[in-house]
Amino acid sequence: MIEEAELVMLLGRVACGDQNAFSRLYETMSPRIYGLCMRLLGRRDLAEDVLQDAFVRIWHHAGEYHAERGTPAGWMLTVARYRALDVLRRRRFELSLDHDSLTELADARLQAADAATDDTTFLALQGCLEEISPQQRDSILQAFYHGQTHEQLATRMQAPLGTVKSWVRRGLSSLKRCLEQ
Repeated sequence: MIEEAELVMLLGRVACGDQNAFSRLYETMSPRIYGLCMRLLGRRDLAEDVLQDAFVRIWHHAGEYHAERGTPAGWMLTVARYRALDVLRRRRFELSLDHDSLTELADARLQAADAATDDTTFLALQGCLEEISPQQRDSILQAFYHGQTHEQLATRMQAPLGTVKSWVRRGLSSLKRCLEQ
């Protein structure tokens, strides 16, 4: 696993137009980003397109990364996640999740390790997830790790749309406060 300091250095060099640094960054991060895209999109062709688009955006916006706002891997995964969600919205692509997916949320918590670059970050996130309500936790995990929209969450969780939006918003606020401590 590549060190966070090396990722920060590579992003800095990419921001200056260093193609070798970009190649190293791609080589290092593309498997994780591709895995995220596959989980969200469920289709290889779409995941490959989003992977390419995400790295084009990383190339053009590497200078916008700020270490005080999060890890470099987290920033790159977020770029890819937003691109994947844009594709889902644009294509109105429906993910095919089985009916037992809500009971598999414990497994989704383990996927949070993909976004964490060290054990401390992962453990802090795990602890904070335990502190929020089950509805907030489930709605956040479904939205962020399975790409569910608020509407899809409301249907799956058999709750009003406004309630689901509140769960997500309040849960994210609670996680932010918890992680800042």
